[in-house]
Amino acid sequence: MDLNRATILGRLTRDPEMKSLPSGKTVTSFSLATSRVWTDGNGVKQKQSEYHNIVMWGKLAETAGQYLKKASRLYVEGRIQTRDWAGKDGVKKYRTEIVADNMIMLDGKSTGEGAGKTSYGSTPTAPAPQEVVEEEIKVEDIPF
Repeated sequence: MDLNRATILGRLTRDPEMKSLPSGKTVTSFSLATSRVWTDGNGVKQKQSEYHNIVMWGKLAETAGQYLKKASRLYVEGRIQTRDWAGKDGVKKYRTEIVADNMIMLDGKSTGEGAGKTSYGSTPTAPAPQEVVEEEIKVEDIPF
């Protein structure tokens, strides 16, 4: 048995880009950053960030395009896929993406009532504009 599953929790690096294809399907793409913080052997705090290309289709894509903004905190589940194409210069190019099939919006509610979570399928609330503060992800913040 094979398994192709990706689960990440991070922040959007840019506003989502939503498009409608000639077939009528909606596709939304954006980048999600995840960070890892640790203390090295010399006691110096280190930080490393990874950037993940995310693609969403259909109703999920429409919801993401409507409610997500740069710096939004987001939990994403999906599968890893690598596409290839020939560039204008004829050189073969590759792009690895996570094709999402589920998301949970993790930003606080706009009414200031504390941390709110909106899962795809429920009625989302627009996140309040807020200052981006880099923070270490704690185990108790993971929604599973």
